[in-house]
Parts: sequence; structure tokens; C-alpha cells
Amino acid sequence: MTQQPKRRPLWVRYLLVLLPLWLIASGGLALWYYFHQEKRKALVEDQRFAQAVSTPLLEDDLRKIVAVIGERNPSTTTAAANLSRTASMIDGLLGPSNSGYTVQKTAGPKNWPILQVSLAGRNSRDPAVWVATSYDSRPQSRGAEANATGLAATLAAAQALAGDKPKRPIHFIFLPHANDLGSPVTETAAKLADLAQSGQTPATVLCVEAMGSGEALWINSSDASATPLNHLQGLGTAYGTESARSSDNSLSTRLFNMQLPAVRVATRAPLKLDENDDQLPFAPTVAAASGRLIELIRRCSAN
Repeated sequence: MTQQPKRRPLWVRYLLVLLPLWLIASGGLALWYYFHQEKRKALVEDQRFAQAVSTPLLEDDLRKIVAVIGERNPSTTTAAANLSRTASMIDGLLGPSNSGYTVQKTAGPKNWPILQVSLAGRNSRDPAVWVATSYDSRPQSRGAEANATGLAATLAAAQALAGDKPKRPIHFIFLPHANDLGSPVTETAAKLADLAQSGQTPATVLCVEAMGSGEALWINSSDASATPLNHLQGLGTAYGTESARSSDNSLSTRLFNMQLPAVRVATRAPLKLDENDDQLPFAPTVAAASGRLIELIRRCSAN
């Protein structure tokens, strides 16, 4: 008589069914927890950078530049007056009664001022970090991304860093001509190049524009070994030289062609010539991007 095979105990059969299910479920739970934690860490990082600046004050600056002042360039009498009003706003916000800086003024082409405020470095002989932005707009444009957001972010950075004692000197410089191609843009860039090279070649020149389209920074450079590219971890993404050359009219490209170590700092690609640029930016987004700009400046000035 043939012996019947011995059947496995019931608990073994349950185990063989439940064990794979448990492994799948626990693996899925582990993946969910990992991505949940990563998302949570990213959110905390965003909040940390956003808290580096005052969102209400930045929102007020953006509203004044875009909605109250509006078009800023020499193309019409009104726009020219607005360009002067913007220069006065920068002077007031950064001057001794507010941020405590001494605002240096250099006559630029057509006599609109180039404004500069500086932080002394602990080692004054170290090559400086220059942070450059423009305060004009294109003709017939309120100039939100070109360049109210870049201007507001740079103002916020200068205010946030006013009490710092960096290793390298830091110079914030505000240019009257960069977006209106009918104005003396090349001459203004050359004036900046002269100022930046008056002592020694800068460590880097961060050209700030278009900071309202996202929180993470876009760094474009014609030099793959540019200093800021080594300090981008957690702040944004580096784009290659082709991206940097996509806008030959950009301030960073002009300065790079003048032998300055300039990079473009933004949160989007350069604006197209026919792109509408009148919408008031969302202040919390600009605040978060400004926080990243501040951290980038600190990293560049610490090494």
C-alpha cells in the first residue's frame, strides 16, 4: 500500500502565503516612509530659506517696484523719472537709517547712478564676491522678472547679510542699464568691470535676475569651473555653458566676455523678447529663492 505524502501543518501553509505578502507590504511601507521623510526634509529646507528674509517686506518692495513705480528706463520721460525713483528707493532701503550701509554712488552712462554697498572681509586681501543686479526694465514693461524680482532678492540679501563678518569682502552693486537694450548696457557693464577689477580679479560675480518663477536656483556659467558651481548643494542646479550662452545680451555673458568670473543666478531661463513681464510676482516664492541666494553668497564668501 502506497503511503500518502505528509501534509504540511496548517500554520506552515499560512506562513508561506502571508510571508511574501508581509515582505511586499513592509517594503512598500519602507519606501513610503523614505519618500515621506525626503519630502518633509525638503519642506523644512524650503521653510528655512524662506525665513532668511522678511516675506512681508519683500512683498512690499515688489509691489512698489512693479505696481507703483512701473516701467524704469530712459525710453520716455515718465520711465526715466521712474528709473531715478528706483535708485532713490535702493539708497533709502540700504542706507544708514535702515540697513546701516554707506551707499557709494558712481555716475554711470547718462548719469544714472551705479549704487554699491559693501561688507568688509576678515581678510581684506582675499578676492571679493560681487553680487550684481539691475534696477531698470524693458521699454513698455513693468519689468517683473526683468528685473524687479532680481532687484528685490538682492536687496533682501544685502539686508540679511548686513551684520555678517565674511571671510572675503562682499560687494552688492545695482546697475541702471541692463534690460533696455536701447540704453547704454555695454557701457554700464564695462563700468562694473572696471569697479570690480580696480583692486584684483573678483572671486566671482553673481548676476541676479528673474527670481520669481521657483524656489531652487538656476546657475548658468560659461565657465564649467566657476566658484559658485562648487557651492550649490541643496540650493539649486547648475546648467551648462550652452544654456549660459543662450542669451548673449545677458549681464553675466557681457561680463564673462570682459574676462570677469561672472555667472547668472536666477530661477528660470532668460525671458524671451516678446514675453509679457507685468504680473506681480508671488512674494513667498521670491523669498524662498532669496534665502538660497543668501546661502550661496555666504558659501562663496567663506572659502
